[in-house]
Amino acid sequence: MSGVARLLETTASPNTAIVGGRADGIAYLHRPGRETAVPVVLLHGIGSDAASFVPLMGALDARFDVIAWDAPGYGTSAPLAPAWPSAADYAERLAALLTTLDGGPAIVVGHSLGALMAASYARSKPQQVAGVLLLSPAVGYGVVPGGDLPESVAARLSDLDRLGPEEFARLRAPRLVADVTVLPAVTRAMASVRMPGYGQASRMLGCGRLLDDLAALTCPVLVACGAEDRITPPAQSATVARAVAPAGRIRDDLVLVDGAGHALPQERPDVVAGLIAGLAAHPGSDGEAP
Repeated sequence: MSGVARLLETTASPNTAIVGGRADGIAYLHRPGRETAVPVVLLHGIGSDAASFVPLMGALDARFDVIAWDAPGYGTSAPLAPAWPSAADYAERLAALLTTLDGGPAIVVGHSLGALMAASYARSKPQQVAGVLLLSPAVGYGVVPGGDLPESVAARLSDLDRLGPEEFARLRAPRLVADVTVLPAVTRAMASVRMPGYGQASRMLGCGRLLDDLAALTCPVLVACGAEDRITPPAQSATVARAVAPAGRIRDDLVLVDGAGHALPQERPDVVAGLIAGLAAHPGSDGEAP
């Protein structure tokens, strides 16, 4: 049995069964909920996948209908057409998927690189977004597409090519966690990355401009970060929280989560589930109260 299959088996129950699906060339995990509740959409980071959200999907109140995608080029999802896509390209593919699934306005949760996708989607489709939760957000480097990648981003691609996915993950994954009990799951996800998807995601990170998108949002927005995050440290996430437009800002500072590193949804799924429930109940989200 694969690692993903084991994750799904251990979280399955009559009320919270998670099933796989595919639509518009995108693979996803779905945990059905109540039709009256606001949907929740989960967007993973650059070295991750939909299955990384299984602990969070299990922790969320059963009323929520939850979708976690394998981003374009991850898992069995088809890659994007551009070799150097923007966050808007991922947002467009997400919009097509959610339209196919006929979901209503959703709480969109972006982890790390997924934060760039979530903010871009919220900016381009404001009528389809009830709220945004950014977890350990990557801000992007703002380079011109087609130009020179930042050294740290170029090094990712060089290391993956030189080491191969498994060794790449073995060396890199430990930096993402404070709670070592989730290290095997984090390593598994990172070892599954492949080209061209990882290359496209890396180049999107290079040209991403999270703060620009956040300044344009009017829906409720919340930012959270692990207190021991070494990848997108608290000081960076605090800058992100302050960049949220006043119209959407729920609080002036970020939510700092003790006992967690960069893999926040896996390390503290209970806390993240509570943040999603609070965001859904916030005035302006039109979510269903518990």
